[in-house]
Amino acid sequence: MVKYLLRFIVIGYLFLLVAWPVSLVVTHTFDGGFGAITGLLEDTDVVAALKLTVLCAVIAVVINTVFGVGMSLLLVRYQFPGKRALSALVDLPLSVSPVVVGLSLVLVYGGRNGWLGPTLESWGFQVIFATPGIIMATAFVALPLVIREVVPVLEEIGIEQEQAAMSLGASPAQTFWRVTLPAIKWAVVYGVVLSMARSLGEFGAVKVVSGNLLGQTRTATLVVEEKYLNFDQQGAYAMAFLLAMVSVACIVIVAIIRPKEHAR
Repeated sequence: MVKYLLRFIVIGYLFLLVAWPVSLVVTHTFDGGFGAITGLLEDTDVVAALKLTVLCAVIAVVINTVFGVGMSLLLVRYQFPGKRALSALVDLPLSVSPVVVGLSLVLVYGGRNGWLGPTLESWGFQVIFATPGIIMATAFVALPLVIREVVPVLEEIGIEQEQAAMSLGASPAQTFWRVTLPAIKWAVVYGVVLSMARSLGEFGAVKVVSGNLLGQTRTATLVVEEKYLNFDQQGAYAMAFLLAMVSVACIVIVAIIRPKEHAR
């Protein structure tokens, strides 16, 4: 009875917190058929926001993937002073409010009072209220996701195979590409998917650094806010549905193609 009671509590919790709210977004999106979706896709400003969101998310995910794999190898394969502090610092984006992240980026890269902003703008490179600022904010909030997927796998596989490859004459690069990367590829893939989902849905940090300029720095999440505040709830539901479905589709596809022996 205890086992079934716990299952009921967990299922009920997930239903009330996740399934029910998301299902309401779906049902409200299609209250009038597909008109809300087609209307969004015919709006040039909305299409521009979607393109900007995808562009920034892809670039942020690429940055976090390269950095995440490198940082994972550093944390698992090497011993150095300050290792625990660095590991804790990696989790900082999960504990700090995204709004604080956005404000911090403004203080450093802002054009007027930022530490580096005036210098960069004098060189013709604008960060805040431009695409680079959105990419930086997005990359920051999704920073730990690849690392926290890869680190446990690296710890599990150990270093025996890598040592064997290097003893046979393989260079560090060959060892990484032929031994290490194949062993962690599914952890990397799942970390990339989580990073993509997180990047597509980022709102707080992006709102601070983007300036929300129509057709230039307005992202899809900002479109949701703008339409909801302007009483276009159908449009807000439709945009939220598109963002949610892209993230869910990525996770479902990975779950389907991932071999069972690699499932956790």
